[in-house]
Amino acid sequence: MNAPTPYYVQGSPLGIRFNALLGKLARLGVSLAGTAELSVRGRKSGQMQRIPVNPHTYEGAQYLVSARGHSQWVRNMRAAGGGELRVGRKVRAFTVTELTDPVEKAAVLRAYLEKWGWEVNRFFQGVTAKSPDAELQTAAADHPVFRITVAH
Repeated sequence: MNAPTPYYVQGSPLGIRFNALLGKLARLGVSLAGTAELSVRGRKSGQMQRIPVNPHTYEGAQYLVSARGHSQWVRNMRAAGGGELRVGRKVRAFTVTELTDPVEKAAVLRAYLEKWGWEVNRFFQGVTAKSPDAELQTAAADHPVFRITVAH
């Protein structure tokens, strides 16, 4: 029996262009609502791949959440174990720990959806910040979450 295909929502052509603009703005030092440009080494190419992300702070720690699911940057992050976040000239190198506990992930996802739901709710298949814990825990399998540890 084949394993189910991991959840992933591909960007539309317009969405891809918009993300490219957000990434360019972050590179230039303009962060819209907290966006930053993520750079992570490609697991196949070895080249740095860049994508705009919404780093999220929850209970004093910072996280990266993949609203679209098991995307290329997620696969690259798992292989690389870290990357860089950039806003203008400020570059922060970091390592990551992927959260695996659905209860822990659900708490981070709830807080993330409270802040970013206006932008990402469409990727959560009806789950919102106001959904019951059980629904968030079920959705957690589709949305990888990484705790960031900034290198000093």
